[in-house]
Amino acid sequence: MDAPLQSYSLVLHQDADPRTGGVAICGFTTAGMVGVIAASHIIKTLGLQQLGTVMHKDFPAVALIHNEVPKHPVRVYQGEGIGVFTSEIQFGNETDLMFASTVLEWFTKGGFDRLIIIDGLTRPEKELSNGDLFGVGSIPAARERLKGLDIEPIQQGIVAGITGFLLGEGDRLGIDITALLSEASPMYPDARAAALAVEAVSDLTGLEIPLTELLENARSIEDSVRVIIENAAQMLPAPTNEDDVTDIDPSFG
Repeated sequence: MDAPLQSYSLVLHQDADPRTGGVAICGFTTAGMVGVIAASHIIKTLGLQQLGTVMHKDFPAVALIHNEVPKHPVRVYQGEGIGVFTSEIQFGNETDLMFASTVLEWFTKGGFDRLIIIDGLTRPEKELSNGDLFGVGSIPAARERLKGLDIEPIQQGIVAGITGFLLGEGDRLGIDITALLSEASPMYPDARAAALAVEAVSDLTGLEIPLTELLENARSIEDSVRVIIENAAQMLPAPTNEDDVTDIDPSFG
């Protein structure tokens, strides 16, 4: 039997119940900051409550301030039939396996039915004014949902990082995992790409997640995320971006 991979510690708030059930969503600070922008919008719009914090002795000693409230950068939230896992700073690629394992542990303890990962991808040759949304499903049911919404599947290619590992584990373990990969700007936080992914989450889950605020305030959201990333970067080793890019076959089936 395979030895379990090491994960980070999930520290729950006092009296918090980890069993949420329903749909789990995760978004990290990767290409275009799509995942973290989308996750933040879902948390705010649905009024989710913070369940706990992910911690480790090697994490930087830093608090991010949201509306005057200091918070650890890696957090989990829960609501009725929904949970969200997010990290607002970018760690080095060597942490990807432990973060992915932590997501799986959170997913299992939370009693969730399925996991949706929101991530960004970049293709330098693609015009980004009208970015596309692509999907990957770990099991046939997940792929059928994507097909039913006409979300373009990735036929051939590589999905790297946390998203790639989670998809591979979903296939290996039979876990219902869907990755939504929104084509984003490689140069700056892309709230519009995040909105495209959030719309797909709404369609996949039946959750009503209004997009008006995200779209109307896209520029200010992008600026605020940029400031957070720049400030956090001063406290962390510079991450390499090459492993955050999803390589996809130029011809889709």
